Amino acid sequence: MSTSLTSVRLISTAVWLGIPFLGALIPAIIFGGWVWIAPAVLLIFIVWAFLLIPRQVRAIGYAESDEDLLVRKGILFKSLSIVPYGRMQFVDVNAGPLDRAFGVAQVKLHTASAATDATIPGLPPEEAARLRDRLTERGEARLAGL
Repeated sequence: MSTSLTSVRLISTAVWLGIPFLGALIPAIIFGGWVWIAPAVLLIFIVWAFLLIPRQVRAIGYAESDEDLLVRKGILFKSLSIVPYGRMQFVDVNAGPLDRAFGVAQVKLHTASAATDATIPGLPPEEAARLRDRLTERGEARLAGL
């Protein structure tokens, strides 16, 4: 995983929680009293997210075996997705504007069952494209062997 994924997620969190924080802070400054509870709670969420995001990013990983792709995520709620190459229908590489600015992309694997879909975020675009091509080749080889 690229370390830039941490920056992307921190900026995204700052925007999505920072705007409501500012929206709650202005009335708190004007009216005072109990109105300070809303910005205080939002500030706690912002600090918690900023402490948690780097650990979450470090917990993301993937491995390619002969038959499957393994994707692990999570710190507290750990998840290991095993996607057989023969079950893959198509593989996408996506990158939003913030992702592109920081040089990261995500690979999304689609299968017949939504439960076995997997996403690998935070890859450099070149590695994401190579992984997409490799997974497509392996998937086609498994289907041809049926």
